[in-house]
Formats: sequence, C-alpha cells, structure tokens
Amino acid sequence: MALFSALPRGDLREIVRQFTPNWFAANMGTGILALMVGAFPYSFWGQSPLARGLWMINGLFFCLFAALFLGRAIFYPAAFRRLFGHPVQSLFIGAIPMGLATIINGGLLLWPHSGPTLEMAAAFWWVDVALSVLSVLVVPYFMFTAHEHAIERMTAAWLLPVVPPEVAAASGGLLAPHLAAGGAATVIYISYILWAISVPLALGILTILFLRLALHKLPHADMAVSAWLPLGPLGTGALALVLLGDADTQAFAATPLAPLAAFGQMAGVFIAFLLWGFGLWWMAMAGLFTLRYLHEGLPFNMGWWGFTFPLGVYTAATFALAHDTSFGVLAPLGAAFTLLLAFFWILVTWRSFQGMWSGQLFHAPCLSEETGLPEGVCTLSAPGSRPDLLESLKR
Repeated sequence: MALFSALPRGDLREIVRQFTPNWFAANMGTGILALMVGAFPYSFWGQSPLARGLWMINGLFFCLFAALFLGRAIFYPAAFRRLFGHPVQSLFIGAIPMGLATIINGGLLLWPHSGPTLEMAAAFWWVDVALSVLSVLVVPYFMFTAHEHAIERMTAAWLLPVVPPEVAAASGGLLAPHLAAGGAATVIYISYILWAISVPLALGILTILFLRLALHKLPHADMAVSAWLPLGPLGTGALALVLLGDADTQAFAATPLAPLAAFGQMAGVFIAFLLWGFGLWWMAMAGLFTLRYLHEGLPFNMGWWGFTFPLGVYTAATFALAHDTSFGVLAPLGAAFTLLLAFFWILVTWRSFQGMWSGQLFHAPCLSEETGLPEGVCTLSAPGSRPDLLESLKR
C-alpha cells in the first residue's frame, strides 16, 4: 500500500487538521512498557538499554504528537473546537497528561539524577498537574452541558478524563523522595488531593458501568478494548497510595507528622490491596469479553492502545505491592503481566504503523468511526438543547 494513500483528499495538511488526542494513548502504552521493562524482577541481557530506548522513542513521539495537536489548534481552530463537542474523541484529552506522566516517571526511574534533571522533572510534574486538572474539569463540564450521552452508549472510556489526576499523584510519589523536605511535603499534599479528586469519580463511573453492562450488555466491537480501561484507575490508585506512603515516611521522618506518616504507609498498602483485588476481577472480565469479541470479529482502531496502559499501571501496582509486602506470588504475577503487556504493545504498534503508513488512521471529521453517531452530534449545543440530526446529515 502506498504511503498516505488513504489520507483524506491526499493532502498532507489533513494529518494536522484531523489529528486527535487518542494518539497520545500510544505514548501511554509505550511509556508504561518502558517502565515495566525497567522494573522487571528477573534481570535479562539488555534490560536497561531496552527500557531507556523505549523511553526515548516515547519522548520523541510525544513531542511529535504535541506539535500536531498544537498545530491543529493554531491553524485549524474551527476543527479544533469541534473536538470538545464530540462525545468520544473529547474523552481522550485525558491521554495527554497521562502520556506526559510516563515520560516524567521514566526520567526518574530509568536514568541517573542530577540537580538540573530533578528540577526539570519537578517543572514537568507541575505542568502535568495543571493538564490533569484541566482534563478532569473541562471534559466532564462538556459532558454535562454539551454532549449527548445515553447509558446504553456508555463505555469505560468515560474514565479517561478523570484518571489523569491520580496518575499525576503516582508521579508525585516518585518525585517527592528526590526533593528537599519542604518541596517534598508540598508535592505529597498536592498528590493526595489529586488522588481524592480522581479515584472516587472513577469508582462512581465503574458502578454505572456495571449497571450499563447488566442492562445493555457489551458495547459494539469498535469499543471492545474499553473493557480493559477499568484496570487503569484501580491500578494507578493502588500504585499512588503505595508510592505516597513510602514518600511519607521519608518526607516527615523528623517532624511531628512522623506517626501519621507511618500510618499513611500502612493504610496505603492496605487500601492498595483492596483496589488491586478489585482490579483482578475486572481483568478476568476483560479477558472473557475479549475472547467473546475475538470470536465475533475485532476491528482495529486506535482504541486498541487500551490494551496497554491500563494493564501496565496494574502491573506497576503489582510490583509496588510486591516490594512493600514481600508477598511471594506478586513478583512472578507481575512478570507474567509484563509479558502480556509486551505482546499487546507489539501487536498494537504494528497495526498502528500500518494505519499511519496508509493514512487510514488520519480521519477525524469530528465524527469518530468508533461511535457510529451522525456528524451533527459532534457539534457543541447549548445546555438543554438537542442537535438537529436531519440538518447534520445534510452537511
């Protein structure tokens, strides 16, 4: 197949005009794989170079995607505004701060530290916090005021805009031990607030999702991979509590809060185990759903990156609990999850490059192929109004 043969109108500028934030899901998946390769408990030849190589590739692609996203905002502002009115594509705005978080975490875990690099990591962490807060505020606001949603069309993709704060909280748990006491305390306090914003919202969405699945059964095959998304908030929520608990004991060791810090570490591990166990149930269900979809046919789209990041952060939580508890089954289980993650990443990366080469993945007329909604549903409507579907079909 010729390069960009399926690009809309054969115009290279369409790559910018039709760029959507779901591409950042590739950053999330590649970044978490780099981190899990580095954390793999059974050393192998080339482990560190492989992890660092994936991290560098991920950083380059993040810069490319950020340039394309900003290019759409600058050169095609009308097309950019339509993104916020789309009930599915807008959810992927949360992928931007989560993709950035994997780069920050990789810089802390995979490379040597120095004063300037730590300052840079802290600066990027605050940027990530700002983007995460925007995601959890702006996207739900449009969901509540402009989008057309129905419980029978709901999927776990609703989690995407609300999970970034807890991802930033987990990054804060990694960053805090490298900072001076005052800076570490600030990062820890902010991280707990971010966790509290995100995790309860995610658990509420999971409750509604359970009801939706019971009443309306599985979503369309185009959204099949969304079954894996619940692992994201459960895994990241558990990981953040373990990391923040460990950071507490260091940051508050010589302060009056030392007893509270010890409690925070103990409570963090306990609650993390509860979230991890809940995630184990969702993983089993996601596996069963995927087998059913494979039997019926599973079309490729960028949503397939949902196989990677949720499983990856759940694996990270598994390794963190293994480290803090020495529960023998967790390390080999995490290793098995990492191998599954690597398999998914190789498969999805290959299919994504095929789609990029042909240009088939550069189609975003605000109408997503994953929704099957008429184009008019993408436009922003006033609160309480409904789009005129007949007029939208005439466009």
